[in-house]
Amino acid sequence: MNKITAAITGVQGFVPEDVLSNADLAKIVDTSDEWITTRTGIKERRILKNGASSDMAVKAVEGLLKKTNTDPMDIDLVVLATVTPDYPFPSTANVLCDKAGMKNAWGFDLIAACSGFIYALSTGAQFIETGKYKKVIVVGVDKMTSILDYQDRTTCVIFGDGAGAVMLEPNQEGLGVQDFILRSDGSGREYLVQPAGGSANPPSIQTVEQRLHFVKQEGKQVFKFAVINMAEVSAEIMEKNNLKSEDVDWLVPHQANLRIIDATADRMGLPKEKVMINIEKYGNTTAGTLPLCLWDYEKQLKKGDNLILSAFGGGFTWGAVYLKWAYNS
Repeated sequence: MNKITAAITGVQGFVPEDVLSNADLAKIVDTSDEWITTRTGIKERRILKNGASSDMAVKAVEGLLKKTNTDPMDIDLVVLATVTPDYPFPSTANVLCDKAGMKNAWGFDLIAACSGFIYALSTGAQFIETGKYKKVIVVGVDKMTSILDYQDRTTCVIFGDGAGAVMLEPNQEGLGVQDFILRSDGSGREYLVQPAGGSANPPSIQTVEQRLHFVKQEGKQVFKFAVINMAEVSAEIMEKNNLKSEDVDWLVPHQANLRIIDATADRMGLPKEKVMINIEKYGNTTAGTLPLCLWDYEKQLKKGDNLILSAFGGGFTWGAVYLKWAYNS
């Protein structure tokens, strides 16, 4: 009997209709289209004006179930990556299962900031590989606008809202998730953090007045760590699996900054045409970026393609996943 691997058998994304362009932001905060574009590569981002993270996730999941012709009652498990849950508890995965009619599934939230999707994908894959489950949905979703300070031009220009979901199923052809490398360094919390709202700094009048419930970032430090670590872990997983540049069909990079993406591709020796990029229209959707890339590029993917998924996030967290694409669109 061949080894069981966890293969992606479908992908679906969702982004809100409302667009916030660089020109729109320039009316709110001291910035410009030129300033944002040259530093990040972002031209616009999507904004969810009404609703929660679970509302975006349910759109992606319902689309995924329809596309894969799957009964929601057949889903065994949902692993949902987010830093903007509907509530501190219950988990957004739990809310999603209820909203999407996945009554037989259990689920949980996973917090790893921008690395959330690769953490969740690696986790979900284990439940398939053991033979315990047949259908696992992995979701990356964030409503970043719910924790953005629109007085802080260094953060509010970067992020947008969005969701993506993939179906994982057993495969015995050698396709699907082949390997992953995951890393973390908690000392990075001082550079990228939401300071208040947790047990370390519970909500109070003071925390609200001091605007501590918003994302705080020291951009230069985060950029430095991200460029080095995202590039290195991507090269490391190639070396570990004896992959040369010509063996890699696609790099699926976290969409935080175009310069970080370029540095990662350069370190891997990949030309731009092998790199998935949609940062210009969605911005950084945190846990949503990687599945949204797969969704945007799905029609270009071929069965057997070698993909490297790579991300770096607050905390710090980072890592890479090597997988073989399992189907032709």
